[in-house]
Amino acid sequence: MAEVTAQARIEAPAERVWDRLTDFDAYGQWNATHTSFPKGGPETLTVGAAYEENMKLMGFPAEVTWTVRELEPGRLLDITGKGPMGVNLGMRYSLTPDGEATTVQVDGTFTGAAVSLMAGKLKDSAGAALNESLRKLASLLA
Repeated sequence: MAEVTAQARIEAPAERVWDRLTDFDAYGQWNATHTSFPKGGPETLTVGAAYEENMKLMGFPAEVTWTVRELEPGRLLDITGKGPMGVNLGMRYSLTPDGEATTVQVDGTFTGAAVSLMAGKLKDSAGAALNESLRKLASLLA
């Protein structure tokens, strides 16, 4: 298993951060691992909604099928994914309002037989991508 966490304080209200975070048409503007949604992002963001995403992890293309596991609009988006080579992914985006700013925390998990072979590199690569994504997200909301 590989686990990564990134956190940033974004100078924007939680509602604006949430709107950008869940604007799947503009996902590639801030998400450093995203390359495309082959069938479009989720039509409606509800628990159980599923969608496919093409990503780049550690420089390699990967297609992941995501399912929304938990959802609290404006506060929490928790998704679980199935990727190539039996890799399972989890991403949890938590928003905590702080006056006119918002603390955003992203927790990622990667499990599966292939992960044990590359856990260190995956952790480094995914951690860097999450931090870059939060920087880009913050700059879009500045």
